Order: sequence, then structure tokens, then C-alpha cells
Amino acid sequence: MGPHPAVAAIRLAVRRVLHDVLTEHTRSADHTRRTPHPELAEAGAGRQRAAFPERPDTPLVLVACSGGADSMALASALAFEAPKLAVRAGGITVDHGLQDGSDTRAAEVVDRLTAMRLDPVEAVAVQVGHEGGPEAAARDARYAALDAAAERHGAAAVLLGHTRDDQAETVLLGLARGSGIRSLSGMAAASGPAGRYRRPFLQLDRQTARKACLVQSLPVWDDPHNIDPAYTRSRLRHEGLPALEKALGKGVVEALARTAQLSRDDADALDTWAAEADRAVRDDAGRLECAKLYALPPAVRRRVLRRAAMEAGSPAGSLFARHIEEVDRLITGWRGQRAINLPGRVEAMRQGGRLVIRQS
Repeated sequence: MGPHPAVAAIRLAVRRVLHDVLTEHTRSADHTRRTPHPELAEAGAGRQRAAFPERPDTPLVLVACSGGADSMALASALAFEAPKLAVRAGGITVDHGLQDGSDTRAAEVVDRLTAMRLDPVEAVAVQVGHEGGPEAAARDARYAALDAAAERHGAAAVLLGHTRDDQAETVLLGLARGSGIRSLSGMAAASGPAGRYRRPFLQLDRQTARKACLVQSLPVWDDPHNIDPAYTRSRLRHEGLPALEKALGKGVVEALARTAQLSRDDADALDTWAAEADRAVRDDAGRLECAKLYALPPAVRRRVLRRAAMEAGSPAGSLFARHIEEVDRLITGWRGQRAINLPGRVEAMRQGGRLVIRQS
């Protein structure tokens, strides 16, 4: 008899991602072998291998594990599938230090991952700041720690346990912010530098992950922050989504997840169009021409403006739709307005038919 359906589902999801990682790793290794380092092109293959060793034949994949049901299910699936595919598997747990005993829980997670024969396994303690609110600050600190761990260990990928339910919540949060189609696209299956972060469970619901832990007798830790009404996502999870399902019927989570994928496809297409348009709306000196910007469709123009603001130093996480709308009015509703102040000490102004976006 095969594994429980929940266990089979999580393993299949992880297996697919590991196949993708292996394929990409092989292509990268082949390219490295075909492209000798320029300084050693004439030095001979033997010397080249000595100075620049080839990448290991087996890529390392890390799982980010909090000890919760989603990430414990993910870790168990990785531990099961990685040896079958000649992939090295390790784990990282991040101690945010936001609760009493967090270091003890991090040590327990390390013990559980080690018992699964993952290697390397480590706990990383971080300092959580205040910028952007507690949830955003914790997320920023967590990803910074995961990035550092991936670089330190030379990991090809880091697996994250976000589920379809998390995706639905992310879409609703984006809708509430009114940030446009990119926010509605939710979380990508692959994101970060060179697609480092992989989310195998975006097509699986939270209950599947929890059931997989139950039938495998995996101990899980339920973070009290996840039920704390002080946090926006917690309120949405325990009050907002249930209210929507009561009003609209079952299937809301699945519909929101489909919305995320459709929105992502549209947003990707518009981003590509904007990248091409960016070159066409600049003069010979590289300055943005207001008349050419005005001729663009609004969705494309706003993307060009956002790119320009970010290139000038405005942080993406602090640059909201309302900021871009103000800059857009310098193009579409010009009445001699003063400069627009943007996050990151960036200002946008109109001068002689050109839009200037620079550090103030």
C-alpha cells in the first residue's frame, strides 16, 4: 500500500521542484565547462580545474523550517525525495527572538531536521527591526538570513512552505492595499536571486500539509502570532476569509489562487512591455520625455515611472501606487506642480518637457 494521499501529494510537489533544480544545475554546470575563465583560456584545462573547481555534481537544496505544520511537511518530503534524486538536502530555521523561549524552539527544530538526516542544518538568530511594521520587519530579517545562509552553503535553492491558503491571503492583502495587478499576483512559485526561493505547496491547501504531519507523527509548533489579532494576516486568516466563505460559499481560496496566477501572467507581460517602452521614451541623453510618456497606455507608463524611481534609489517595498500616481500626474495633469517627494529621498519633477527623477 502506498503512502497516505496527503503524504503522496507533498512528496510529488517537492519532487517536481527538485527535478527543476537538477535540470537548471546541470545546464549551469555544462555552461561553466564550455566557457573557460578568460584569464585561464590559454593556461590549459588542467590548470583551469585547479584554480576554478567545477560545481558539485549534486546541488544543495535547503528547506526553511519554522517548526510549523507547513514547513515540517515540506522538510519531511525533501528528506524523502532528495536521496532518490541525488540532491543534497539541508535545513535552516530562523530565530526571530520575538517570543520567550524562541531559541529553545529553534534548537528543537534543528534536532528534528537532523533526525531526518538533513545536512547541513542550522539555526540563525536575527534582530527584527521596526520599519514597515512588525510583520514586514520580521519578513525582511528572515529573508536576509535565508539569503546569507544560501550564499554561505552554496545552495541552489531554498524551499518555502507557503500554501494555497497563504496565497489567497496575500492576494486579499494586495487587494486591500490597492497596489495594482502585481500585488494581486501574490507569491511566485520561484522568486529571489536566480529563482532561489521555491514554493512547492502553492497548489496545496494548508490542511493537506497538516494531515501529512499527523499521519507521519511529525511534531509541529503552532506559532501564537498566527492567531494573534494584533497581526493583519492573522485577522484575515481567522476572520476575513471565513466571512468571505460564509458569504460566497466554498471555493474562495481556490478562486483567489487562480486570480494570483492570471494576474501574474498579465503583470509579467506588462513588465516586459514597459522594459521595451522605457528605451523608446528617452532622449539621446537618457532623459524621460513627457510627450512620449503621455502616449503610452497608463498601465505601461506607470511601470516605466516605477522603474525609474527605483533606479534613482526609491526602495521597492516603500514605493506604493499612490506615489506613482502623483508622479504620473506630472505627465497627464501638468499644472506647474512642485517636485514630488518619493521614498528613499528621491524626487520627481518636470523640467522643460522632461521628467527628472533623482536623489534630492
